[in-house]
Amino acid sequence: MAGGSAEIRRQQPDYRSNRASARVKVTLLSRVTALHKALSKTGKEQRPLQDLGEAVSCAASLISSSSQGELRTQVETPFDKSGKPAGQARRAGMRTLTRRTVMKGGLAVAGALAAPRGTLGQAGNRKIINAVMHGDIPSYDPVWSSADMSQYHGAMVYDTLFGVDAGENPHPQMVGKYGLSDDKLTWTFELRDGLRFHDGTSVTSADVVPSIRRWAARNGFGQHMMSYVKDISAKDEKTFTIQLKERYGLVLDVLGSLCFIMRKKEAEIDPMQKIESVIGSGPFKFNVNETRPGTQYVYDKNLDYVPRKEAPSGIAGGKIVKVDRVVYINMPDPQTAVAAVQAGEIDFYETPPIDFLDLLSQDKSVKVQVLNESGNIGIIRLNFLHPPFDNERCRQAMLHIVRQADYVAAIASPKYSRTCASLFACGTPMENDANTGWFKTAPDYTKAKQLLKEGGYDGRPVLLMQATNIAYMKTAAEILASEMRQAGINVQMEPMDWSNVATRRAVKAPPDHGGWDIFITSAVSAIVGNPIKFIGHPSNGEKGWFGWPSDAKNEELRARWALAEKLDERKKIAREMQDNAWNYVPQVWFGQWVQPAVMRANINGILPIAGVVPWWNVEKV
Repeated sequence: MAGGSAEIRRQQPDYRSNRASARVKVTLLSRVTALHKALSKTGKEQRPLQDLGEAVSCAASLISSSSQGELRTQVETPFDKSGKPAGQARRAGMRTLTRRTVMKGGLAVAGALAAPRGTLGQAGNRKIINAVMHGDIPSYDPVWSSADMSQYHGAMVYDTLFGVDAGENPHPQMVGKYGLSDDKLTWTFELRDGLRFHDGTSVTSADVVPSIRRWAARNGFGQHMMSYVKDISAKDEKTFTIQLKERYGLVLDVLGSLCFIMRKKEAEIDPMQKIESVIGSGPFKFNVNETRPGTQYVYDKNLDYVPRKEAPSGIAGGKIVKVDRVVYINMPDPQTAVAAVQAGEIDFYETPPIDFLDLLSQDKSVKVQVLNESGNIGIIRLNFLHPPFDNERCRQAMLHIVRQADYVAAIASPKYSRTCASLFACGTPMENDANTGWFKTAPDYTKAKQLLKEGGYDGRPVLLMQATNIAYMKTAAEILASEMRQAGINVQMEPMDWSNVATRRAVKAPPDHGGWDIFITSAVSAIVGNPIKFIGHPSNGEKGWFGWPSDAKNEELRARWALAEKLDERKKIAREMQDNAWNYVPQVWFGQWVQPAVMRANINGILPIAGVVPWWNVEKV
C-alpha cells in the first residue's frame, strides 16, 4: 500500500506541485505588469493591458525567445523609468517570494490583470457581481446537458413550476393554484399571474406541456414520473393537467427538480438536439451581446419579473433580484482567481484551492462560506456499451482498484472530506453498508487482476477523458490512471477541457471512433441520496445517463422505493438496491468532500442550497 502511494507521487507531480507553482505564475504576471508600466512611461505603450490573456501573450513572447535563466532576468526583475533592469532593483527583484508574500502582494496584481474588460467595479451606481464559477458553460441548453454549469445557467434564465426549499420540500413557483383529484390520478395546475418570457410574450400552458415532456425525456427523475403518466394536456391558456395511470406520490417533487419552462418554440425541439436560443422567463435575462463564450457570461436583472411573495428558501419562494448584473468570468488558474477576489476585482469564487482556505479565512476583506453542506461525491463513470466495461467482472475490478483516501487527500483537506462506500452517499437518510467488503480492502490489485482476467480484458487501451481545467477532475484522473496501471490496465488518458468532456460523453461510438471508456465528475451528495432524483441511479440502458448502464432489478427496486410511503420501508429497499448495485457497478465513488466558497465581505444573502448557486436575494452592500 505504501509502495502504491509512492508510485502515485512519482507519476503525478502536477497536483503535488500546483501549490508551489502559484509563486511562479504570480511572479510572471506581476513582472509583466511592471514591464508594461515601464513601457507606458516611455511612450511605447499607451493603453492598459485588457485582460489576463493579453498579459500571458506578453509573457509568452518573452518565454519563446528566452531560456529559463534569461526569463528570470527579463521578467522577474523590476524596471527603471527607461524600461531597463535597474541595478539594485534588479537584485531586489530576485528575492524568493513566500506564499504569504504572494497572497498579500503579487496575487492582487494577477487578479487585476485577470478580470475581463468592462466587468471591473461598479458602472456608475449599478451593482454588478463578478463571479468565478467552477467551470465553463458547455451548453446553454440545460435539458440537453446535465453539466452543473448548464444547470446554473438555466436557473438564472428560466423558471420552474415548483421549487424545493432548504429541506427539499416542493413549493409552487410558476404555479398559482393546484390540486389532486379524489382518486389521486389527476393533478390540475393553474399558472400564476404576471408570467412573461424575456421577449414580452406571456407564458401559457402551451409552453408548459412540451417543456415538461422535453425535460422528462432526458432527466432520470422525469423519466420515472412519465412511466406513470397517462397524459399531460393544456385545458386553457393558464391551466394544464397531468393524468396518471396509477397513483404516484412524487409528482410535485419531480416538477420541483429544475424542470425549466421554455417557450413552445424551443420546447418542441428534439431533446437530443441542443437549443441555441436563450429566452426564458426567469429572474435574469441572458445578455448575448456582452457575453463572450469561454471568457464571460453576462446576466442582467429582469425588470419585468414578478417574484412570489413568500420568503426565499432553496430555489423556492420569492426570487427577488437585488443587483443589476451578474457576470460569470472564466478564470481557469486558481491562484489568479484567489488573487482577484482578494483584490476586489471579483466578488465570488466558487472553488478556491484548499491550501488557501486558512489564509483566506484570516483576510477580513473576504469571507469563506459553505453553500452546499451535504457536499459532493466524486464519480468515476464507466461506459457499459464497449469492452472492457461491458463486462461485469471488469467493472467489479474497478472497485478493488480505487483507494479513496488517495483522492480526498489530494483534492480536499481532512477538515472538509471523508471516504464513503454507500451508493447513496454518506450522511443521507438512505446511507447503508450493504455489500461494501471491497471498500475495506481496496486497493487489492491481485483481486482486480483476477477479475479483469475473468472478464476477458485483453490489454486494449482504456480511454480516460481528463478535464484539465477543473482541478479536482484533473487530479482524480491522474490518480485513477496510476491505480489502473498498477492493476495492469492499459490506460490512455486524453486531456481536454470540461466542455469537450461534457460533449464527448454523449457519444456512443467506440473509443477509437470518438467515444470513451471513463470520465470523472461529481454530484451533490444530498441528490445522490435519492434513488429517483440522482441522474446516475437509473439503469435503463440507452435511455439513461452517460455510460448507459442496464439492470432490470435496479429499476424494479427504484420503482418500489418511489411507491413506498414509510421511511423505514424506503431504507430497506435502498439497502437491497445498494447490495445489487455494487455487483453490477454502475459507477465508482472516489470520495466525498465539502467545497467552501470565498466571497467579498460585502456580499450577503447567498442561499445555501445544493445543486445551483442562486443569485436572487443576494446583496452587494
